[in-house]
Amino acid sequence: MEILKTTLLGLFFGTFGTTLGGIIGVIIKKHSNKFLSFILAFASGLMMSVICFELLPEALGISNIINVIIGTILGIIAMIFCDVIVEKKFSVNDKFKQDKNNLLKTGIIVSIGLAIHNFPEGLAIGSGFEASLKLGLSLAIAICLHDIPEGISMAIPMKNGGMKITKVIFYVILSGVTTGIGAFFGAIVGSISEEVIAMCLSFAAGAMLYIVSRRINSRIK
Repeated sequence: MEILKTTLLGLFFGTFGTTLGGIIGVIIKKHSNKFLSFILAFASGLMMSVICFELLPEALGISNIINVIIGTILGIIAMIFCDVIVEKKFSVNDKFKQDKNNLLKTGIIVSIGLAIHNFPEGLAIGSGFEASLKLGLSLAIAICLHDIPEGISMAIPMKNGGMKITKVIFYVILSGVTTGIGAFFGAIVGSISEEVIAMCLSFAAGAMLYIVSRRINSRIK
């Protein structure tokens, strides 16, 4: 029953953030880099506070530093692997981006990439709830806020490519479903033992650390 609750919470927060971003994406007439940068910076700051003051201290409290370091490194490696898959299989070159007739395909490619990235985020939520309700909610809210600009980046090219608004929202919601799937597996793995929970929490810290650094770096460029 607890696993089901965790899965539903992960599904809700994962889809809510991307859906809200998708709605903003189809409503706004002009793409605002300042707005996206503000949302990303705010979400990144929130995620860093969760990493430094909740995830890592909680993991260190129930396990040793070696396991925490290993888990953090594995989290970073997992996100790098996800990025490699997205860039190799679903990459979009500059010429492709500039072709207005292919905006629809661009939006679909972005949605596939985000769906892949949402799974480790769901894993973090699931393992967080296994540690404590407070930690799980903190992770869920931080990830939810971080998903808003991702939903915007997905919806804008789909809308400009001629897709109906209802379909745009549908695909945006669909990309967030993998967060719920990740939360399900995170809850199952995290329920095995405290050592496993510590590994999952440090894994989540590493994954989120990579996400934050990657997003900030992309906005600077």
